[in-house]
Amino acid sequence: TGMRVAVVGAGVSGLAATKCCLDEGLEPTCFEQSQDIGGLWRYTEHIEAGRPSLYPSVISNTSKEMSAFSDFPFPEHFPVFLPNALLLDYLWRYTEHFGLREHIRFGSTVVSVRRHPNFATTGQWDVVTEAEGKQTSHVFDAVMVCSGNFSQPSLPLQCFPGIERFRGQYFHSRQYKHPDVFQGKRVLVVGMGNSGVDVAVEASRVAAKVMISTTRGAWLLSRVFEHGYPWDMILNTRLMSLIKNNLPGPLSWLLINYKVNQWFNHENYGLQPENRYFLPMLNDEFPSYILTGRITIKPGVKEFKDNSVLFHNCPEEEPIDIIVFCTGYTISFPFLEESVVRVENKHASLYKYVFPPQLQKPTLAVLGLIKPLGAIMPAAEMQAHWVSRVFKGRGAHVSPPAPQNAAQTKLDMFCPSSQGDPRAKKFRWLVYLDTLASFIGAKPSVLGLVCTDPWLALTIFFGPCSPYQYRLGGPGRWQGAREAILTQWDRVLKPTRTRVPAGSSSSFLSLLTVVGFLLLLAAVIFGFL
Repeated sequence: TGMRVAVVGAGVSGLAATKCCLDEGLEPTCFEQSQDIGGLWRYTEHIEAGRPSLYPSVISNTSKEMSAFSDFPFPEHFPVFLPNALLLDYLWRYTEHFGLREHIRFGSTVVSVRRHPNFATTGQWDVVTEAEGKQTSHVFDAVMVCSGNFSQPSLPLQCFPGIERFRGQYFHSRQYKHPDVFQGKRVLVVGMGNSGVDVAVEASRVAAKVMISTTRGAWLLSRVFEHGYPWDMILNTRLMSLIKNNLPGPLSWLLINYKVNQWFNHENYGLQPENRYFLPMLNDEFPSYILTGRITIKPGVKEFKDNSVLFHNCPEEEPIDIIVFCTGYTISFPFLEESVVRVENKHASLYKYVFPPQLQKPTLAVLGLIKPLGAIMPAAEMQAHWVSRVFKGRGAHVSPPAPQNAAQTKLDMFCPSSQGDPRAKKFRWLVYLDTLASFIGAKPSVLGLVCTDPWLALTIFFGPCSPYQYRLGGPGRWQGAREAILTQWDRVLKPTRTRVPAGSSSSFLSLLTVVGFLLLLAAVIFGFL
């Protein structure tokens, strides 16, 4: 028999892990505590303990071409940004297409994962699962933890003086489903992550007043970016990555400042971040809601009173009825021993965000525990691709470095402006993907393609870094990768260009192609590649 691998969870990471195991000839068993796949993307009206919870209006922040698994593009008729129901539909299509369903055990909760007594020699794990009230013990050769990090809400009430005497209603954003709870109320949203911005916008349509409290501000991007194209297909390119990574820190900061302030001046809207880290939120309506007075930006909370709140540097009390704490989540692995994955300050100490560096054998990996400046699905898939090859013993950079070097690796992955700020957890998406791809021999060679396939080289370097690039060669090579790359813009325009006036053309893309070719030649000449 082959190497047996336990996969914990059948969300995005768990499905990718199961598929990559099968590609490598391993024998995965995926344990999913619910009765369906999808993890975070499976909407339920009721909140389930130990599971992510989302509100029905959630739409993906990354476009379909940048979010696809690398050998399975989204259907061309799907919208560019996906409502949660369509994203779940895509995950089911992926599951059925690659025959993953038979490897998933629904209604099975992983109770514990412990090192086998002979772990030092075999690297095996004792896994206990529970289904219908009955516990079962298994021995697996390796484990992939794909349980995500959106199940355990962080609600630090001790950081908010006076909350114990507040007479109104308060809850964590995990409990939010519909805006009717805010009808006619005065609402305070604490925290300005993506959930905070979404909840504030939805609440402002029915509430009497909405304020959002943020201590550090935030950059805000719209899904609709330059010339109406998706933000990530314009920003996440190899050319942009080359520029950002080679510019000195201050110049990189100025470039980011310029880009994000093209939509609106963040300082004028009370949103300008105080520190130089790039932590953007995505919302298409938020600035206009500030402009029309539906939402007011406030500084950090100083103190709560019976029916009001006092903000720092603001002498007046503001009356409020409801508080929504959008204060994020804590990383939790209740089935693991604390010594296996060390968690400090909401951060797990993992080599390349995947392997616990202190384990004697690299037979346990954590997938999807990242917040990339880009799509999570191709990043989780790349992790799974790498991990499955490590489990198989096919080189792939098997040995993690010493813990101190692992920490340095963590810093190297961050955006230049985020180093030294522990709150900035988003890192260089493209650098990370390329690093893992180089471990398994799947990183595309732009310079090599210039000679053999210049049109493809041009598209890869100047166009969006779509996941199909990592299937052009190496293990898991996919014959359809080249065509998927060259037709990616067609799939973007298909659901939107539903009325084509006579004599129209894709002038922007044509211009981009011409300019891109000239720049590519310059880059080759000057040795940037």
